[in-house]
Amino acid sequence: MMDDQPARDLIVLVPDADMEFSIRALLSRSALKIRPIEFDVRRHVQRDAGCRSDCHNYLRFLSRGYRHAMVLFDHEGSGREQVERVELEHEVEGVLRVNGWEDRAAVIVVDPELEAWVWSDSPAVDGVLGWTGRTPTLRDWIQADTAFWPTGQIKPERPKEAFAAALRRVGTPPSPSIFKALADRVGIDRCVDPAFAKFKDTLRQWFRY
Repeated sequence: MMDDQPARDLIVLVPDADMEFSIRALLSRSALKIRPIEFDVRRHVQRDAGCRSDCHNYLRFLSRGYRHAMVLFDHEGSGREQVERVELEHEVEGVLRVNGWEDRAAVIVVDPELEAWVWSDSPAVDGVLGWTGRTPTLRDWIQADTAFWPTGQIKPERPKEAFAAALRRVGTPPSPSIFKALADRVGIDRCVDPAFAKFKDTLRQWFRY
């Protein structure tokens, strides 16, 4: 590490404001069960594809200023949709490894996109999306009135489209602040998405109490 610049704990590269607001809120929650950390979150101007293909260039000269790096992006829009999520994570982690980060970086590919993290069974989802007190419940409405969430599945097949349909139904415009509110309120351990599980587990490994 640089002698004249104490290293911060974590730099996170994300594709857009929705992801940025989510990650900032999550990293500030005690429920994440990590020690308090100093972190920065930056957006890549080329969004998901840029995070996937250019993160090693973006982060190369930051490797001495941060103890760890994390790159998050959506599978859809990455330009490598034909590659399985886990394989793509390993591919990008390998590029980071040889560009200054060694074993200090992790890549989280959200499949198909960030909205997959929205659809836990927490009642806070209905509340944040303006569905509290409505009949039917948000989940029942999406399953009955849209094709985005087949009955019996744990989350929608098309989470982004389901999210947009729910907001339209209650007349709420999309906003990064909605993702922040969800990240603030939904139980950390209620989301069973595998990319979210990797996100949690990686942080808990890096930043144990």
